[in-house]
Amino acid sequence: MTSTDTAPDLLLVTGPSGAGRTTALRALEDSGWEVIDNLPMSLLERLLSSSQDDPQPLALCFDVRNRDFSVDGLLSRMAALRADPSVAARLLYLDCDADKLIARFSETRRRHPLAPSEDAETGVRRELDLLSDIRAEADVSIDTTHFTVHTLKAEVVRLFGRDSDLSVSVQSFSYKRGLPRGLDIVFDLRFLANPHWVPELRAHTGLHPDVAAHVTSDPRFADFYERMSGLILSTLPAYRAEGRAHLTIGLGCTGGKHRSVAVTEMLTATLAEAGWRVSSRHRELDRRGPGHAEDPQAARPAPRADGGTAG
Repeated sequence: MTSTDTAPDLLLVTGPSGAGRTTALRALEDSGWEVIDNLPMSLLERLLSSSQDDPQPLALCFDVRNRDFSVDGLLSRMAALRADPSVAARLLYLDCDADKLIARFSETRRRHPLAPSEDAETGVRRELDLLSDIRAEADVSIDTTHFTVHTLKAEVVRLFGRDSDLSVSVQSFSYKRGLPRGLDIVFDLRFLANPHWVPELRAHTGLHPDVAAHVTSDPRFADFYERMSGLILSTLPAYRAEGRAHLTIGLGCTGGKHRSVAVTEMLTATLAEAGWRVSSRHRELDRRGPGHAEDPQAARPAPRADGGTAG
């Protein structure tokens, strides 16, 4: 890091082919970095001059695939960046044992970029020898020899992750229309008392306080909600540690109008109160379009353990 805490972060990423550069870049992107892969070195100065006022951290990958890549060129540019107080520049080197790199190329049957007509071992050893000076100058080096994709991603997030690296989406839906795509966790709420069978509640949705009160008055609700929210709150840190950027939780009921909507609002409030970045979506209400009659949009308090609502 350079001398000023207000300087924008710039990370130059390099390392031998097969060491995990692509995985590292994806983890950085999921953690809030703007990522540019395989940037020609000749365009670096122009890029930096055009993004001087952008506070978003920037990660740039340079490697032997670049047409104008050279060790001296990268090291000289890195030296200039380190001397520039207007940017907080670091060099990340993804390292790996030669035998492991050879094994990875054998598993994927890819040609090595430095030995397209020769065996992978020749290319691997040629590239490691070429990059040895860069490896010695790296600010951060990650040895991926014994890493899986998941452990590498977690390590990159640990070292370079931003505070808001995991966003949670809570979605209500109707089982009649099937599960939404992309759900990571699903809870079935059809066991709860259904407001549909209460004439004065039928026309409302789970956004209405009377509907929410009816759902939480079910004797089974309090224990279920405490267990469900507790499970989610206990596992979210583990998902974040794994390097996940997004987690989608689905709550379903028969029509997707009452129970799932009410509990989605409650769970969203609970997660937000715990400090998580969370949003809610109601699939079946969204399908009705902007022209339908809306219920009051007052914020919903999180439920108490006794089945009521706080506040």
